[in-house]
Amino acid sequence: MSNKKVDVLLVGAGVMSATLGKLLSQLDPSLKMMMVERLGKVGHESSHGLNNAGTGHAGYCELNYTPERADGSVSIDRALKINASFEVSLQFWSYLVEQGLLPTPEKFINPVHHQSFVHGAADVAFLRKRYAALREHHLFEEMEYSEDPAVLREWMPLVMAQRDSNTPVAATRVKHGTDVDFGFLTRKLVKSLLKLPQFELQLGHTITGLRQHGDGRWHVRIRDNHTDKVRTVEAGFVFLGAGGGALPLLQKSGIPEAQGYGGFPVSGQWLICHNPKVVRQHTSKVYGKAPVGAPPMSVPHLDARILGGESVLLFGPFASITTRFLKEGSLMDLFSSLTAGNLKPMLAVARDNLDLTRYLVNEALKSHTDRVDALRDFYAEAKNEDWELASAGQRVQIIKRCADKGGRLEFGTEIVTSRDGTLASLLGASPGASTSVAAMLEVIERCFAERIASAEWQYKIRDLVPSYGESLDENVALLHEVRRRTLATLHLEREEN
Repeated sequence: MSNKKVDVLLVGAGVMSATLGKLLSQLDPSLKMMMVERLGKVGHESSHGLNNAGTGHAGYCELNYTPERADGSVSIDRALKINASFEVSLQFWSYLVEQGLLPTPEKFINPVHHQSFVHGAADVAFLRKRYAALREHHLFEEMEYSEDPAVLREWMPLVMAQRDSNTPVAATRVKHGTDVDFGFLTRKLVKSLLKLPQFELQLGHTITGLRQHGDGRWHVRIRDNHTDKVRTVEAGFVFLGAGGGALPLLQKSGIPEAQGYGGFPVSGQWLICHNPKVVRQHTSKVYGKAPVGAPPMSVPHLDARILGGESVLLFGPFASITTRFLKEGSLMDLFSSLTAGNLKPMLAVARDNLDLTRYLVNEALKSHTDRVDALRDFYAEAKNEDWELASAGQRVQIIKRCADKGGRLEFGTEIVTSRDGTLASLLGASPGASTSVAAMLEVIERCFAERIASAEWQYKIRDLVPSYGESLDENVALLHEVRRRTLATLHLEREEN
C-alpha cells in the first residue's frame, strides 16, 4: 500500500496548529493538509480553557514582562513586542469573524479590564516607574494609574475590601483587555478547516517516528491508538505544534537545529470559584508580582473568566514540579528526553536553578488552606469553602546550550526550523496562544519563503492581517486604525461600570 501524501502535516490539534492551518488554507486553498492529534478531542491539552490563563496577553497587566534593570529602570521591550503581536492575533480573528469563519466574538473573546495591583512602598515605586515607561508609548497610551485607595476600590472592589489603609497601594488599568477561551477558538478553527475537501483530521493517533528522505519529504509513522495499526504519511512540510510533546518529536526528527535543546516541565493548579455571589463582585483580571524564584507561569492573578458560557473566578496558578511534558503524558517524559546533546545544558540548569526547584517542591506541598491564604493577599475575605482546586496545564520551559554557563533556562517561546524549511516546531510557553498568529506567520516566512514573497500571497496576507509588514511599535496611525477595527469587530469596547 502506498503512503498517503499531503503537502502539510500538522502535529497536535491545539491553537498553534489550528492557526497555521487556517492561515495556509486562506493563502492557498489547494494545499492538502492533515492534522494528527494524540488525544480524542481537539484543543484538549494546553489550549483547553482551564489549562491556560485565558488572558489575551498584551503586556498590560503582566509585571514579569517588564523587569527592573540593575540601574533601577524598567525594561519595556518585551511588553511592546507582545502587545504588537497580540494586535496581530486580533486582526486575524476579526477577519475570520467578518468572513463568517468564526462565530460571534462573545463565544470566544470578551472584554475584561486588565489591571496590575501591588502593595508596599517598594512595589508601588516599581509600578509607578513601569507606568511612566509604558505610558509614553502609543501601544499603552490608554493605560491608567492610581495610588488612591478610593479609586482602586472602584476599579477592584473585591481586592480592596478589608485592606490595611496604612499600606501603600497602586494599580494600573487598561479597559480593552480580553479574556479568551482558546479551547473554544481552537475547536472552531478546526471545524472550519474540516469543511475544506483538502483537510483531514486524525484524532486518537500518535506520531511514533519521522524521517526525511533524500527528496526532502518527510515520512511520518502514525499509530492508531485504538487498533495499534501503524501507517506512514508522506509530507512536504511538517509542523510540530504539540505543546510539551513537541520537543521529543523534534528530537526524533534528527535535524541539526534540534541539538542542545532540553525541556524543564512545570505543572500548575488553579483555585476556582463558581459561587455567583462572589463571582459578580470581580469583573477584571488583576495581576500581582511573582514571589522571588517563581517561574513566569506562577505570577499570581485573580481573574474573571468565562468558560463554557459560565462566569467564574480563577486564582493562581500554583506551580508544581513534574516530569510529565503533557497533562496526559508519561512520568518518563523528562528522562526519555535526555540526549548526549542536551544532558550538559540540563545539568547546568539544574545546578543554577536550585531556588526554583525548592520553590516548586514547596508549592506542591501546599494544603488547600495554604492556597486560600495566598488568595487572601488579593481577596482578604476569601472563604475556603467557596474555592476548589482544578488542574491547569503542563508547560515545558526551554533549556538551551550557552557558552558561559553550559545551559540556560528560558521562559518565552521559540520557533525551531530545519535549514531547508521542511520542518518547524514551536517550543516554550508564555505568552503562547495569545501570539499564535504572529508566531505562525513567522513559521510561514521561514518555511514558505518563496511563496510568501510572491505578489499573490503578499496581497492575500494583508487582507488577513492589514498591518502585515508594518511595525505597530512605530506606526501610530496604523495602530489606531487597526485597533478601532478590532475593538469594534470583536465587541471589545466595554462600557464603564
